[in-house]
Amino acid sequence: MFLENHKPGTNKRGWIEVICGSMFSGKTEELLRRLKRAKIANQKVQIFKPQIDTRYHEEHVVSHDSNATMSTPVPSSSNILLLADESEVIGIDEAQFFDMELVNVVNQLADSGVRVIIAGLDMDFTGKPFGPMPQLLACAEYVTKVHAICMSCGNLAHVSHRKTADKNLVVLGETDSYEPLCRDCFNKVARDE
Repeated sequence: MFLENHKPGTNKRGWIEVICGSMFSGKTEELLRRLKRAKIANQKVQIFKPQIDTRYHEEHVVSHDSNATMSTPVPSSSNILLLADESEVIGIDEAQFFDMELVNVVNQLADSGVRVIIAGLDMDFTGKPFGPMPQLLACAEYVTKVHAICMSCGNLAHVSHRKTADKNLVVLGETDSYEPLCRDCFNKVARDE
């Protein structure tokens, strides 16, 4: 198993980085950039994504700018520990779709000397904290919040507004279903709905 090969107290020091923000803010793009730099440094890198995210490709992590890299889709966060395979850097995309066990998984990885880079929506379409993201933000050593541009007024976007009437928490979609809005524009739309 992975954790048997990584012991706390060795020369390897792990940590957690979280990249968060609204849809269309460049979270995945930043995740891929960091993973590419780790590969250039000859570090062993793996990337995981939730199995339910099949918007662009079943096995690739793909940014809205069409940059892509091979990934391992997993049904639950516990599978990441089983598949981590002595990696030095682990990337996790769309973290908000994972179960709450993800918090324990990434802490175990970091404690064993792995650099863990996570990308995900910090808020759902209603403007509330999304899935395990609040806990991941709290335990991360490094947090980067990226912003899209508000599609209504041009300010920095704060939340991903769902343009459809579907009230399910998880609805996979793109610009046909979501638009980034700033706080003021989101509050105006929420009052009108």
